[in-house]
Amino acid sequence: MSVAEPRRIVLFRHAKADWPQVTDHERPLAERGRTDAAVAGRKLADTGIPFDLALCSTAVRTRETWKLAVHEFPHRPKTVYEERIYEASPGELIALLNENPDDVQNAVLIGHNPGVQGLAEILAGSSEGDAGERMNRRGFPAAAFAVLSFEGPWKGLEPGVATLLDYWAPTE
Repeated sequence: MSVAEPRRIVLFRHAKADWPQVTDHERPLAERGRTDAAVAGRKLADTGIPFDLALCSTAVRTRETWKLAVHEFPHRPKTVYEERIYEASPGELIALLNENPDDVQNAVLIGHNPGVQGLAEILAGSSEGDAGERMNRRGFPAAAFAVLSFEGPWKGLEPGVATLLDYWAPTE
């Protein structure tokens, strides 16, 4: 693969979580979250993006979101459960993505707010159609995702280099 081919990164916020008497890291999905995660998975599958890699937070709600979403995919990408995603800032998430090997063309990161929304806003130097307007209007509710494209190696992923191609959230 040539590094000149556009890469795509999907930033996917976990679905709606429940609030039982457990630590934040151990919070499971709520019933609505389980439904929304599967719907988001179908919407991601509909993009036609062949994901090579999924980077998923180790929190229970992100792992459950990914398990329900990936079930809708035609093929399952390699999944890495990464504890550094939990409570990560946009800068920490960029540093993590910079570690992706260059044979990975398309990746999905399943994480948390405010990091995921902040990362989408920071990376997107431009947007196509009304994707940016919709993301700005809706924010990044549970189960939302943004599809971004950029050129060059993963080490070159930095603020402003990506184009926001699409945005989806439940009730969109």
